[in-house]
Amino acid sequence: MERTLARQVARTRLADYWSLIKFPQTALLLITAFCAYLLTHGLPADLPQVAGMAAALFLSVGGCTALNMVLDRDIDARMGRTASRPLAGGRIRPLSGALFGGALSAVGLALAFALDVRFGGVVAAGFLFDLLVYTAWLKRRTPLSIVFGGVAGGMPVLAGRVLALGRIDWVGVLIAASILLWIPSHILTLALRYADDYRRAGVPTWPIVYGVAPTRAFIAVANLLNVGVLTACGLLLRINALALALLLALSCGMVVLAVRQLVAPTERGNWRLFKLASIYMLASSLLLTVGVLV
Repeated sequence: MERTLARQVARTRLADYWSLIKFPQTALLLITAFCAYLLTHGLPADLPQVAGMAAALFLSVGGCTALNMVLDRDIDARMGRTASRPLAGGRIRPLSGALFGGALSAVGLALAFALDVRFGGVVAAGFLFDLLVYTAWLKRRTPLSIVFGGVAGGMPVLAGRVLALGRIDWVGVLIAASILLWIPSHILTLALRYADDYRRAGVPTWPIVYGVAPTRAFIAVANLLNVGVLTACGLLLRINALALALLLALSCGMVVLAVRQLVAPTERGNWRLFKLASIYMLASSLLLTVGVLV
């Protein structure tokens, strides 16, 4: 009986620490990085290099996410959506969370630089933008913090390109920019749905500071700009015509959904846009990759 209880406690503890890295979000960024690497390097991939890239990014991104949650634990505790998180709920102490996130980050960044200095530099830039600029400095001060969060979100895909190519080029910058332009559909739809939560936590989001209608307009404009950015990526990479057509159709579909929310907004439509945003990001990365390889 005691042994069974001990196992349950250990599993719960492990699950709490695992949740600190937000695996679905981290995995999505890893997939974009792998796609950028593969569309640049081609097949067959350098498996040891890919494994090193995956490990470095998983540890550095997951560690940064855990450290962000340490810094944001007071905000999370005041929001119904996040109050049950391990740090906000008191199941993990801040020092323990900081040590966990710091250890993952240190190993991940060290591995990134050991793999390739230029790759490590891009990964480190994303880490610093996310942890220090976005979370520690700007998140509690201005709604424009999401721009810098978006820059951090684009670093893994840029890192994948840099690792395979050996330098930063316009294609890498454009692919990273597409992640930045994806951020409003992901973050601002969430801010619209949980506006009261963010207001209670004292976080200045776009809906709170600029209003609901301008926020929806910003989401629509970001999606429209992303059509141009992804089209430019496809043309520069000379992807397969069918893949380019599907990429354009998918991007235009996101624009239609965003404009519909601007003209005739509904809570259901806003949540659908949020859910589809991650699928769109994943699908666009895969289409660019497959379009190059076939």
